[in-house]
Amino acid sequence: MNLPNKLTLSRMILVPVFMIFASMTQLGTDDFNASWYLAAGIVFAIASFTDYLDGHLARKWHMVTDFGKFADPLADKLLTTVAFIYMMRDGVCSPVVLCIILAREFAVSGLRMVAAGAKDGKVIAANMWGKVKTVLQMLTIIFYFFGVSLTYGHTMIGNLDVWLISHWLCWLVAAATAISGIKYLWDNRSFINTAK
Repeated sequence: MNLPNKLTLSRMILVPVFMIFASMTQLGTDDFNASWYLAAGIVFAIASFTDYLDGHLARKWHMVTDFGKFADPLADKLLTTVAFIYMMRDGVCSPVVLCIILAREFAVSGLRMVAAGAKDGKVIAANMWGKVKTVLQMLTIIFYFFGVSLTYGHTMIGNLDVWLISHWLCWLVAAATAISGIKYLWDNRSFINTAK
């Protein structure tokens, strides 16, 4: 297994680590401990950096593999979806936003599985809109966990309300996610039409 694929697997391994820290406390409770959210934010940021690094190294060293094309977006989905579930628990992410994210991921993953299982075994890689969606999701999550942990008790950075900004960023994520999903299905409509 090459280094980019190992980095992808390390991102998957960091998902339960993130979950442990995010589960140790909850925003809005009397015993909220900002240190746990800061730790969760750091773990998430490290995992997010591996997303950039594995793709960069795979292209630079010509190590792009079918496994990487499949596992890289899967690792991203695991990482970001888990984080949005915790943000929904805190009330900052609407259930509607999470439903849009999950619907897109199920639809795209389903198409990829059908394509991979087809006679010619086609592997459909992520498109540019998918990458934009993933980056926006990761930046929103990082902003939330770092913002909340570093401003807890103040709730503001200067004149900026971290919770409110995070809330609207989640809706921006939902819009980008919906657009990327529609674009992905549209770009692969010829395969969908010919699939048996």
